[in-house]
Order: sequence, then C-alpha cells, then structure tokens
Amino acid sequence: MSHWSQLSLQDAATPIMTMLISFHDHAMLVIILVLTFVAYAMAALALNKYTSRNTYEAQAIEAIWTILPAFILLFLALPSLQLLYLTDEIVEPGVTVKAIGHQWYWSYEYTDFRDIEFDSYMVNTEDLTEGQFRLLEVDNRVVLPVNIEVRLLVSAADVIHSWTVPALGVKADAIPGRLNQLSFIMQRPGIFYGQCSEICGANHSFMPIAVESVDTNSFVSWVNSFNEES
Repeated sequence: MSHWSQLSLQDAATPIMTMLISFHDHAMLVIILVLTFVAYAMAALALNKYTSRNTYEAQAIEAIWTILPAFILLFLALPSLQLLYLTDEIVEPGVTVKAIGHQWYWSYEYTDFRDIEFDSYMVNTEDLTEGQFRLLEVDNRVVLPVNIEVRLLVSAADVIHSWTVPALGVKADAIPGRLNQLSFIMQRPGIFYGQCSEICGANHSFMPIAVESVDTNSFVSWVNSFNEES
C-alpha cells in the first residue's frame, strides 16, 4: 500500500539528516519559484506582440538578472556551507567503529573494546524470514547505542566502496590505503538500512549495510555477550 513517505526522503534518525531534509525542502522551494518566474517571463515575452525585436540594450534588466541570481545563490550557499561544516564536525565520540569494505561484504571492528570484530554478509533471498527486507538484511548488524556520538572510520581492502545509510545522513567513500571518518548521533532506536554506493564490481548490489540502534543498557549487554561468545 502506498503512503506519503514514498514521495519524500527517508525519516531522519540523526540531527544531520533532519537538517539535510530541511535544506532539500528549502532548495526545492527556491528552484520552483525561479522556474515559475523564468517560465512566465519567457512566455510573456514570446506571446506579447508589442515586444520590440529591435531592442539591443536594456542595462537595467541586465543588472537585475545578474545581481538577483547572485543573491539567490548566496541564499542557497550559506545553509549548504553550514551543513558541510557540521557533517565533518566530531566533538566527543563515545563509540568508535571501523568499517572495511571487501568484494562484496563489510567487516567491522569496535576499536574501543577487545576482540569485537565480525564480517557482515547479505542474507540470501531463500534464507529470509518474515519481516526481513530482500537485498538489505545482513547476518551481522552493526549494533550502536542511541543518543551517543559514534565515530565511524571507513576504509577498503581491495577496491573503492562507499558506506552509505540514508536515514542517518551519512556517506563516506571506502578507499584502499586511506582512512576516512564521519560521525553521527542516532536519536531513536530502530534498524536503518543502506548499501554500498560505489560501483565496486559484479556483486556491487549485494553488500548492504544494517545498523541497529539500541539503548545504552542493551548495547552494553550486547558487548558483554559478544565477549562471552569469543
């Protein structure tokens, strides 16, 4: 059954994604207004039989259509630059996770804890259970605490990949021999899905990402249970 969320972006799970959605709406409004005005002006000039085709200079109009677009671009650039700064800002991360891209799966290391590392493979269609999403579910999810800043270090072991989760508003290229980083704070518990967003080979479509956001006590219990299993 169709619903309204299909017409827009995914529901935001982080402050950055909330700001990205607001900027998207802000930019779309400006674009629609500009498109409407330009289309009206072109139609009015084309259909006006009194329009002079012998006019070679109109300095006032030329000044307006030079200065006005500059202000419009400034109107878009300022919030965009603010967002770019905030996406790179890392203050006091409570948890650090390293994601390494492989052909074609992800491996994760929780560098704050001893011996917590695992591979994350896509669950095959025939192995899915009720409620799981095809091409998005994995055998080992990334479990992270809610309302705590997470620092993610991203790299690759073979070719270029891209760690992307739309609901979190994060996307970072995983490049062999290089370490990229990003941060995010999840504001609500849930499971958030993403995929590799860089064409990395034949099975590019089959290396999804699943992040599970849980409360702090559940995260500590997960860490303890993981250590006990190890």
